[in-house]
Amino acid sequence: MALRLALALFALAPCAQEIRPRPHIVLVYADDLGLGDVGFTGGTAAATPRLDRMAAEGTRFSWYYSASPICSPSRTGLLTGMFPARWRITSYLQTRKGNRECGQADYLDPKAPTLPRALRAAGYATAHFGKWHLGGGRDVDDAPGFAAYGYDEHAGTYESPEPHPDITAAKWIWSPQDKVKRWERNAFFVEKTLDFLRRRKDKPCFVNLWPDDPHTPWIPGPDAPKGDTPENLRGVMADLDRQVGRLLDGIRELGLEDRTLVLFTSDNGPLPTFKGTRALGLRGAKLSLYEGGIRVPLVARWPGRVPAGRVDETTVFSAVDVFPTLCALAGAPLPGGTALDGEDLSRAVLGEPVARKGALLWEYGRNDKSFRYPPAPDRSPNVAIREGAWKLLVRDDGTGAELYDLAADPKESKNVADANPDLARRLATRVLEWRRGMP
Repeated sequence: MALRLALALFALAPCAQEIRPRPHIVLVYADDLGLGDVGFTGGTAAATPRLDRMAAEGTRFSWYYSASPICSPSRTGLLTGMFPARWRITSYLQTRKGNRECGQADYLDPKAPTLPRALRAAGYATAHFGKWHLGGGRDVDDAPGFAAYGYDEHAGTYESPEPHPDITAAKWIWSPQDKVKRWERNAFFVEKTLDFLRRRKDKPCFVNLWPDDPHTPWIPGPDAPKGDTPENLRGVMADLDRQVGRLLDGIRELGLEDRTLVLFTSDNGPLPTFKGTRALGLRGAKLSLYEGGIRVPLVARWPGRVPAGRVDETTVFSAVDVFPTLCALAGAPLPGGTALDGEDLSRAVLGEPVARKGALLWEYGRNDKSFRYPPAPDRSPNVAIREGAWKLLVRDDGTGAELYDLAADPKESKNVADANPDLARRLATRVLEWRRGMP
């Protein structure tokens, strides 16, 4: 009898994977950081010993893409798991007039599915510390608050619905009057994150830690000379690197290291690129759909769960995949009634490369007035698709197709559209149909 009861209970019990403690998750989302800005990719723009150590202690993904080459839509894609144009965000959110000229909304619709809301519904405590840029600021005074998107706590910058007073003394992104100075913000956000984890140790936590570095202007200290120079970039990156190290050390001191998944990535590629060095020699820059504008670093670190010292050169990972992937790792159901564009790549995070099922799609540039940058040769056609190793870029009127085999030509130096007309036509038809279906 006792044996039968034990077997029955075993059959009803969740599997070992499910009863493991769910991880705390900290998502560090740098601003305008390129592949060449960090040492672990082979970049030389700055010394980043702590980020390099993080990469050595975790897994780095060679083929990670942002959802857009500019901040607001890239953040939309990350939070919603959907291509950002579906939510009418296609450029950086600005004044109401500027948003109308871009053909976009004034803020992320709170009806959109969001990662923090899904995790919160599954029992997570949630917080956002840092840059938001998904609504609020300038003359947009009716953007929903952080709670509407699923956050328990927050400390946002000026471009948010509820800017923190210590970093927004004036009605702009930063000012000399801020209590926390421009070069102290990374430390401010890290301390907020560690304090949140310290107070919420009794339940799993999800934290967006979104610094606004290394976005220009680069101000590494009170006495730094003005200018977006390589020297100032090195100073800004030194602080970002130091604060990520502080974050990892603090998680260890809290006794949470083996229970915490930390991700480090960027919202889009760099600008300026210093002749392509900040994009690691890739073509393009921020505001461009060439690789330099959308391909950025991604590191995952979770001691004992994510393989250490590993480089995944197979999995093609996108920001839209972060939502379903983290929900899978957290044991959180995906929201019903909405089909996400992202895919669950949790097996890749845990060490097994995954072949994605669907193509990746992008758009940037709905008119020549609001989207006139960057200049040639970094300015790309305004629609793009990646399917397997093939990437096609084309203008939304169907002209100017460019086809690249990224496996053989990652720097997009040789357009092979004329040599592969059927493939170019098929990919162009697919991506242009998708583009026409967007709001």
